[in-house]
Amino acid sequence: MLSKMFRKTPLAWRQLMKEKTRVAVAVAGITFADMLMFIQFGFESALFDAAIQPHRNLQADLVLINPQFQTLFSVKSFSRERLYQTLGYEGVQSVSGLYIGTGQWRNPETRQDRAILVWGIDPATSAFKFPEVQKNQDLIKPLNQVLFDQAGRPEYGAVGENFQKNSQFQTELNNISIDVKGVFSNGASFAADGNVITSDSTFLRLFPERKPDRIEVGLITLKSGADAEKVRSQLAAGLPNDVIVLTPKGFAQTEKEYWANGTGIGFIFGLGVGVGFIVGIVIVYQILYSDVSEHLPEYATLKAMGYSDRYLLLTLLQEALLLACLGYLPAYILSIGLYQVTFAATMLPIAMKLDRAITVFILTIIMCSLSGAIAMRKLRSADPADVF
Repeated sequence: MLSKMFRKTPLAWRQLMKEKTRVAVAVAGITFADMLMFIQFGFESALFDAAIQPHRNLQADLVLINPQFQTLFSVKSFSRERLYQTLGYEGVQSVSGLYIGTGQWRNPETRQDRAILVWGIDPATSAFKFPEVQKNQDLIKPLNQVLFDQAGRPEYGAVGENFQKNSQFQTELNNISIDVKGVFSNGASFAADGNVITSDSTFLRLFPERKPDRIEVGLITLKSGADAEKVRSQLAAGLPNDVIVLTPKGFAQTEKEYWANGTGIGFIFGLGVGVGFIVGIVIVYQILYSDVSEHLPEYATLKAMGYSDRYLLLTLLQEALLLACLGYLPAYILSIGLYQVTFAATMLPIAMKLDRAITVFILTIIMCSLSGAIAMRKLRSADPADVF
């Protein structure tokens, strides 16, 4: 259908190109509307990707958490005993506990403290999939040794650079002197600007008010060949209701739902997309309406010559689709550049994705088609009797 339409577009194309200034204004307006949608979709996606990055990298087949757990920056603990109880179920091979807390990292250059997410793990077991963590986690067995997230905010200091040069870095965490023994890359998020991984012993020293028998996340590794969903169902049915059992994907979904539905952020991004969509409709409608109004006698003449309303309406629709394509291309290119600038400024994992590019293009087509549909009412008023 579209291919046939575009093979018959000389009239639509020539009408557009006759008023080049007007077309340039229309294309600029559509580009602005598309960029607004790209930015809103990009920030929302970056928010979710950054928030669930640690969840994706947990080395576990199943995860045990408190039912009230919503997000990493406001964690809820549960008894370590529940984690050990899972060892009595068929298919469970090993378990490991995670402590999570928010500490104060001191930049040794500025002497300013900044909140950072601290993960306490058992160095004898594999808790994360990060290759750098698995390679160096033996180095954090002694007290006051940590692994630092070099993809975090630069306000923590040039930790990664200094460590690569000198193979060491010293600072303070919660007013306790610590040594950086390795770096890994997770990245900043809306919940945390950076991350630190340390041993469970060091974690309890950094947070003396915490109880050793209360953990935030339980990691469950299953035996080879075990059905994860079957074991999860058995654990969910057998364990008390003060814990819930999730897959790592389900755990990540819990965090994602918090940011999407538990805060106003999801609504704000959706509103931004809606505003961009409406702005585009208004701009394209104004251009098409003005075009039809100026050429109403010509349209009436075409009707008198035997051209049907359907042909003229398709011509107007072609103009709308041409404007959609002309406005989308620069918006796509400019948005890629804006994504790179945003990443450099915020360290959020924002980049162009194929599904987002397709979504915005479809929305642009719909946006311009709706504008054309509204402008068609004016075109129908073209009466040959007004000409003769």
